Amino acid sequence: MLKLDELNKLLADTRMFAALDDDARGRIIKEMRQASFTSGQSIFSRGDIGQELYLVTKGRVRLSILSAEGRELSFAHAGPGAVFGEIAMLDGDVRTADATAVGKTEAMVLGHAAFRRLLETTPGFADAVIHFLCARLREADLQLEGVALHRIEVRLARFLLGLCAQHAPGQEDGQITIELGMSQGELALLLGASRPKVNGALTLLEDQGIVSREGNKVHCDLDELRTVAEMD
Repeated sequence: MLKLDELNKLLADTRMFAALDDDARGRIIKEMRQASFTSGQSIFSRGDIGQELYLVTKGRVRLSILSAEGRELSFAHAGPGAVFGEIAMLDGDVRTADATAVGKTEAMVLGHAAFRRLLETTPGFADAVIHFLCARLREADLQLEGVALHRIEVRLARFLLGLCAQHAPGQEDGQITIELGMSQGELALLLGASRPKVNGALTLLEDQGIVSREGNKVHCDLDELRTVAEMD
């Protein structure tokens, strides 16, 4: 488990809490508890009553739903510094998705009562949560647009750019090396495509010199990726 100063730094790099000062982040840490999950363990299921949000400190969590045909549709992965489970915690309704640990995973957990205390006692906390939720809505809109309208190469390029932005915030050009952190099967679920199509898209980007792979690492050319992603 992380030490206090490591937790403070993690919160400082987390979108929901980055705008807060050290004092505010210290209050948040005091209200959180630590939890750990084994590989494949269900953290919660769609339809469960939810009273907690989670901040991943180590490992990765798959967020998914089951289609009417029983097929698992993965729409996001939460890695270190990512928050998930906030919707049900905020509105007191049921969970909207399944959350499953991908590998051994550790997290900090914030309950509803503690969340309400922070809203009342911590300046800037409410604004930080609102900005975070707005960003979530924008991302969901873009993801739906991507699956509905764009070729797999475009969706893959945009996904890789998102990972690059998490790894090196503010870097606009040049080369970035990222850890993919998932199998091609997991990546296919996130992109709404089959595994062979994702492999074909990765191979195409490699052939064009836009990315290169070294085990689970992917070396990315930001300028070229942005062109493929149709963001220029």
